[in-house]
Amino acid sequence: MTTIPTDPDTGEFHRAPNHFTARITADGRDGWPVEPGRYRLVVSRACPWASRGLVVRRLLGLEDALSVAVADPIQDEKSWRFTLDPDGRDPVLGIRYLAEAYHAAEPDYDGGISVPAIVDVPSGRLVTNDYPRITLDLSTEWTAHHRPGAPDLYPEPLRDEIDAINGRVHADVNAAVYEAGFATTRAAYTDAYDRLFACLDELSDRLAHRRYLVGDSLTEADIRLFTTLVRFDAVYHGHFKCNRHKLTELPVLWAYARDLFQTPGFGDTVDFDHIKRHYYQVHEQINPTRIVPKGPDLTGWTSPHGREELGGRPFGDGTPPGPPPESERPGEAVVTGP
Repeated sequence: MTTIPTDPDTGEFHRAPNHFTARITADGRDGWPVEPGRYRLVVSRACPWASRGLVVRRLLGLEDALSVAVADPIQDEKSWRFTLDPDGRDPVLGIRYLAEAYHAAEPDYDGGISVPAIVDVPSGRLVTNDYPRITLDLSTEWTAHHRPGAPDLYPEPLRDEIDAINGRVHADVNAAVYEAGFATTRAAYTDAYDRLFACLDELSDRLAHRRYLVGDSLTEADIRLFTTLVRFDAVYHGHFKCNRHKLTELPVLWAYARDLFQTPGFGDTVDFDHIKRHYYQVHEQINPTRIVPKGPDLTGWTSPHGREELGGRPFGDGTPPGPPPESERPGEAVVTGP
């Protein structure tokens, strides 16, 4: 069971800041230069923050330059573990727990162990767990290793607008679902719930007549919203009590989410089994029985969405990525029913 950091006075959930914020850059100015094969991206397919890295890595074609380790969706008292791998060890890093890389970087570290995390393979040291910066740097610092036809997910002329959208979505969607779910007072829960659905209503209005959040192609903003929307009905609606509406009851956002899910690089990184088992089995304070619900029916994710009529070019001047490597395909991207 994980400990949920809520304020004992207000009942508000506060996410801990990212402690390791070094950047991997083309010029190595933080001491960590971009080098293909040197680093390993550690993720959980259950985690929306980590899933951003999986989507960006796929869209940019960085599979050969940046390897990936997938943690078990079920944590224990030492947090993320590599029990999906033979002998319970990551085959590249040789460790059983991600915490080992954290402590290799800072032996006295006693904070949370979070994903995504990038580890330096030669030293075994954690480099960064700064999830907002990781994906932006994959787009802007790893360009020498992008695939031919990779999209520009953070175009310079649109960065101010992307940053503004990302800031609002982070506060009132990405974080708000957790703040509602982990709240221990009615006031804290109501505040998060109200902010969440007010923002979803605004996003619905914004997306009613445009295919993507910023510009006419996919950007970092769409990726950050998608990883919350794809978990909404499976987890957040019931488990986190974000139940004014299901995603499937919000016509614009449901069509938008299906459009992204069916775009190469998005749905082929999603594992609903990992998502559901993590939330319902790890958060025992919320779900003490640890029973994982059978629903919802997920077959609608592959139904027609009609968003093509709004125009836009998903990859801008680029091209879609090819299929994911066989070894990286989720066990079950879409199940056929509850």
